Amino acid sequence: MSSPWIEGLRSVALYVPDLARAEDFYTRTWNLDVAHRGEGVLYLRGTGGDAYLLALHQGEGEVPQIRQVTLRARSRAALDAVAASVAASGGTMLAAPHELTRDPAGGIGLKFRDPHGRVFQVVHGDVRAPAAAPMKDRPIRLTHVVLNSHAVDETQAFLQQALGFRLADRTGIMAFMNCAGDHHTIAIGISDNDALNHIAFLMQDFESVMRGGGRMKDAGFPIQWGPGRHGPGNNLFNYFIDPFGVVIEYTAEVQQVDDGYVSQGPEYWKWPPGRVDQWGISAPPGATLKEAQRRIFFAPNP
Repeated sequence: MSSPWIEGLRSVALYVPDLARAEDFYTRTWNLDVAHRGEGVLYLRGTGGDAYLLALHQGEGEVPQIRQVTLRARSRAALDAVAASVAASGGTMLAAPHELTRDPAGGIGLKFRDPHGRVFQVVHGDVRAPAAAPMKDRPIRLTHVVLNSHAVDETQAFLQQALGFRLADRTGIMAFMNCAGDHHTIAIGISDNDALNHIAFLMQDFESVMRGGGRMKDAGFPIQWGPGRHGPGNNLFNYFIDPFGVVIEYTAEVQQVDDGYVSQGPEYWKWPPGRVDQWGISAPPGATLKEAQRRIFFAPNP
């Protein structure tokens, strides 16, 4: 199932209205650590080996924007292959492969915009941080990002052609795209817009997902959907909305797949009436969450 070029999801960069408030929330409440500070930007890491998971930039407006989604290339040659395939697939190169001297993780990177305005960075040779010992109730890494699309077939085709992703599964509301061991690294939400749907943070285990839900609730951020277990990916979930309206997820037990995995379509992924996940314990996502999942877009000038 793996992409010949992309190893996985490294980080997501956002513009936020209040950097100090973002630091307070994502360190004291969401349980990330400060990895690096720059002029108008904060880099936050988990307990895994990525130098950082979130890059939070001071924005100008009241609504957050996505600056870019950063993927990691399998090799320097893979980076060059992506550079060639992006243009051939209808994308627009914003920056050819170059040294990332302003990025605390360094490495070589390129940046491009897909045909619908989503901005991706692909890096190789970035610094890996020493992974900490497994810690309960602390995010390890990013496992996936879900991006809405008004033209899901076109978005799916671009990810396949430009980045070598494969379709893992497709339901009536989402296309799950695979590049490595995780069932999906990017999922495409079938919608009438191209907004950020959510960002998923991998937790150590079920206990951590649940304790994280309680900690968030105590801090005034109730679970918006969950606890539950998804169908595609088989992962546990609790969804929340951060102080600025960004939808974030604690997840664990993400299904690992290989070339023997059989992709299924919407006819396979159907639930009994009234159920939207395997367990059927929690109510379906409400209007507050659904509205947040269509509110935040990629910045026009990243």
